[in-house]
Parts: sequence; C-alpha cells; structure tokens
Amino acid sequence: VGNSSVLACPPNSNIIMATWKINPRVGGACTLGYRADLNKTDRTNCSDSFDWKLNSDQDPALEIHQVKVAHEGKYICEVVTTDGNFDKKYHLTVLVPPRLILSCDAEGNAVCEAAAAKPAAQISWVPESNSKLKKKSHDNGTVTVLSGFTADQTNVTNTTCIVSHLAGNQSKSISC
Repeated sequence: VGNSSVLACPPNSNIIMATWKINPRVGGACTLGYRADLNKTDRTNCSDSFDWKLNSDQDPALEIHQVKVAHEGKYICEVVTTDGNFDKKYHLTVLVPPRLILSCDAEGNAVCEAAAAKPAAQISWVPESNSKLKKKSHDNGTVTVLSGFTADQTNVTNTTCIVSHLAGNQSKSISC
C-alpha cells in the first residue's frame, strides 16, 4: 500500500493495439487503450491512479500510482499483434503493514496492538504468554489484532511484543 505497482502485458515487438480492462474492488470498471499506428492512448472512466508505462520494449504495462486497498481486483491486458491476440490476467491483492502500538493498561500489564493490517498480523510475546488474541475487522478490509501479556511468573518486568506480517516483522519492548 502506498507504493506504485507495475503490471506487465504479454511482451511482443509487433503490437498493433493493447487494452487494459480494470475491475477494482471499489469503484467502477475502467479501460485504457493504446493504438501503436497512431501512437495514441485513451482512457474510459479511469482515475489518475491508473496510467500507461510504455517502455522501450513497447510493453504496454499498467502503472498504479500510490496503491490503495480499493485497487484490489481483476486486471486484464489484451494485446493485438501481427502474431495473434494475447492476454494476461492479474488478481491484485494489496498488503497493508500493521502499526505496532505497545502500552501498559491500568493494571500494569503490557498490551500489544497490531493495527489496521491486511491480512491480519500475528502477535507473540517474549517471554511467552498464554494471552488470547482479539481481532477487529474494519470496513476497508484491514484487521486490528490486540493481545494483553499474561505472565506465567509474577517477577517478569520487561516484555517484548513481536508482530509477524507478510509485509515485514516488528518488535517493541516495554516495562510496565
């Protein structure tokens, strides 16, 4: 999320025409068209988030600027060439890294929150804790996971929350 992403079409040096059919999860469908003989591009119902990334190989790739969860969906590139017609299909899934928040509750126990991640993050503790996880799903497809540290021993003073996620792992320590 937040980065640009480039989706490639089937490479071919004899492109006559190319079309991107875009069906994002949120918002309506749109198309981008390219005609090589006129060196002309066209767009129908596409936001500025979607644009051509024409390179020297004449691969009519699609660039998605500042990717958002709403951009998830189906993307199809159809290419007409002197060698025939080709297509490439994508199903775009967006990863959202969690915000790690570590604090102490009113009773002096450590509380770890992996906020607004997609998919949901995993939380573990050092030393180990037998705490239960609470998950809250949000309308935008992200999930917040909350865990309170429960020590097996009473003399634990410093704890570390470890958040594991496909977009990267994080950890923080606290003394409550």
